Amino acid sequence: MAAREHEVLTPDKRRLRVLERGAQGGRDVLVHGGTPNSRLMFDPDVVRAERHGVRVISYDRPGYGGSSRREGRNVGDCAEDVRTIAQALGISRLGVWGISGGGPHAIACAALLPDLVSAVAVLASSAPWQAEGLDYFAGMGELNVEDTQLLLADPVAARAKLEAEREEVLALEPAELLAFLESLLAPVDAAAASGELAEYLVATNRSGLAPGCDGWWDDELANLAPWGFALESIHVPVQLWHGRHDRFVPFAHGQWLARHIPAVDAHLSDDDGHLTLTRNHLDEVYDWLLDRT
Repeated sequence: MAAREHEVLTPDKRRLRVLERGAQGGRDVLVHGGTPNSRLMFDPDVVRAERHGVRVISYDRPGYGGSSRREGRNVGDCAEDVRTIAQALGISRLGVWGISGGGPHAIACAALLPDLVSAVAVLASSAPWQAEGLDYFAGMGELNVEDTQLLLADPVAARAKLEAEREEVLALEPAELLAFLESLLAPVDAAAASGELAEYLVATNRSGLAPGCDGWWDDELANLAPWGFALESIHVPVQLWHGRHDRFVPFAHGQWLARHIPAVDAHLSDDDGHLTLTRNHLDEVYDWLLDRT
């Protein structure tokens, strides 16, 4: 189907920019994209959704693209926005998947929206900061380690660095973006990241970061703060995917989540990195979600 865009107004008068693609009239699945975030979808992922008869919905998280900022938001606050979007689009039952920085937001939907969300798939998600028994940085690429450690040590300097990184990222062409991400790209991800995927990453950065870096900043703060819900409260079915070669979000994060999300259907892949999960497993994710939606 052709892309359809909506501007949804929240109860507190914020704007949310929403995109729907895939099979019109199909079953509904909402996607939480990574960080930096935008509502744009990768065309091959939309083709997969159409094949499964799915109308796939995404949105700019607050502060990105066409969505108003919600300063001080935590991860769990996304549940209110997802409910608002579902109501605006006439959806009473919804599958959800999220990847990378969208992973914790997908988990929030499992914890906080059991009346709306039927099942959640979580791909390459970080675990909570200071999670007991987790070495948060072990196996993480240098770029993410440096940015996170600076945020923890000196938020003022971290904000200034993020502003500069935003300017740099907005100017990058696909090959230059891959060079910028080099410390995060395991060989399997480097092989997957060229061509159409690199072009998509450039487009989603430019769209999401066009108004500034507030959304990116708020995502980073929310990820390192308490998430606003307890994992043990989850009763919605959750499927988890994580690749052993992931340098964006190390494999140990997926292992930790697999131990702490109740009754999770965990797939800890020896063959995948960060960027290969959707290419290699999104059809399986949709089959699993649709069995429960």
